[in-house]
Amino acid sequence: MKLEHFPKEIQAHLIPKPSGQMIYRCLNCASEFDIQKLLYTCPDCGHVLLIHDQQHARLKQIAPEQWRRIFDYRRMLTIPALKGIYRYHEFIGPVIPLESVVYLGEGHTPVIEANQGLQRAAGARFFYKNDGQNPSASFKDRGMASALSYIHFLITSGKASEVLAVCASTGDTSAAAALYASYLRPHVKSAVLLPHKKVTPQQLSQPLGSGAKVYEIPGVFDDCMKVVEALSDQYEVALLNSKNAWRILGQESYSYEIAQEFEYEMADKVVFVPIGNAGNITAVMSGFIKFFEVGLIADLPKIIGVQSHHADPVYQYYREEQPAKRRFVPQTVRASVAQAAMIGNPVSMPRVIQLVQRYNEMAGRSRVHFVQVREQEIMDWQLQANRNGHVACTHGGECLAGLRRAVDLGLVAKNETAIIDSTAHALKFSGFQDLYFENQFPQEFEVQPDSSLINRPAYVHPKELEQVPAPGRPLTGQAFERFVQKVTEAIAQDLKLTRKE
Repeated sequence: MKLEHFPKEIQAHLIPKPSGQMIYRCLNCASEFDIQKLLYTCPDCGHVLLIHDQQHARLKQIAPEQWRRIFDYRRMLTIPALKGIYRYHEFIGPVIPLESVVYLGEGHTPVIEANQGLQRAAGARFFYKNDGQNPSASFKDRGMASALSYIHFLITSGKASEVLAVCASTGDTSAAAALYASYLRPHVKSAVLLPHKKVTPQQLSQPLGSGAKVYEIPGVFDDCMKVVEALSDQYEVALLNSKNAWRILGQESYSYEIAQEFEYEMADKVVFVPIGNAGNITAVMSGFIKFFEVGLIADLPKIIGVQSHHADPVYQYYREEQPAKRRFVPQTVRASVAQAAMIGNPVSMPRVIQLVQRYNEMAGRSRVHFVQVREQEIMDWQLQANRNGHVACTHGGECLAGLRRAVDLGLVAKNETAIIDSTAHALKFSGFQDLYFENQFPQEFEVQPDSSLINRPAYVHPKELEQVPAPGRPLTGQAFERFVQKVTEAIAQDLKLTRKE
């Protein structure tokens, strides 16, 4: 739809121009730094940063109802830069001109209501938000679109020339980083560090296919993270993990999309998010706070973070009810089917602590909670979800298990609606489904298959068939007719079909 076809009073707002004044702000010492240079930690005290728009208050000059119309009308534009997360340009990266925005199809992933049977089993009305339908098949594309758009802006404005982007990953981050970096070749190249034998074959194939330099090292994700932190501290590289505050900005789009999808009615909504490096839950809280400050939403939704008992440092921190007594203790993680959540020392933990406090204070009551689930529950609920029309990954199973646990704990009321995150495509973790169906899970996962959920292919070759087709050796005539008839009868008998009259 062309600009001149929109109402005149909305036309001036549809194509955003660069605006705002963005700075890095340290969460510990509150020091502020210019964004012209890529920073990941505070030069003064070493703590993590968030990006703030010092002119954020200007957004209140537009009435909430007008903002809603702007976002709704932008849906109809054919401008690529506004099709993705930058539909919310003023809230994500207002200083970035549209010509620098990298859009590969990310954002605006489907929100699908579960069928009645699955809702009854979970104990609540809920929707899946299928972030596995992003370009690299995970939610990480939201943050990469933001981080790489800013790097592209630095390149096109002459503030950078060639960039080597690096990240540590449990799979999805490396896939997204390599994909978005490859789009900006030859100016941007990428290198990724993965824990050896701790990434699914499907996830490993993605950065390799995108041309990234892939390094596998001993240990787990936390060990890889220490190495890339050392690289970013000592060498001229761009760090693309969630320590990069631009990543957090992009992932805030998840909150904006949920608000728009549900007509900005958030009072009775509960958003479930799996926790790994804690960047996603940080972004979800931050996004809702921004919309709340401007009046786009009148209420802050409830947010529930979910962790496996094999990697639950955030859950353990918040188990202590008295804030003054809380102490964060990094963990040695155990094997988890929710691989992206297998992180014992989340880099965004300081962001979580600050934003949880701010979120609850702004809401006037406790609106952020954390639950723990078992590995068995993660696999069982993932399979249940996919048997009921979804494409949930293991982290989507973790969220659904978290919903069931939250219902049991009384954290979800009968009149509330949950939105749960399936962070990646189910095919990325199909190996865990295979282990489940074949009853071959290593003992350390603590997963025992439920026979009612096992599904395996049945080979059909009736014994009375002496001749069967094979590649390069087709059957013809009566032999082929006999083959078709006998196989048809065998399948019909197994399915207990009724013959037509």
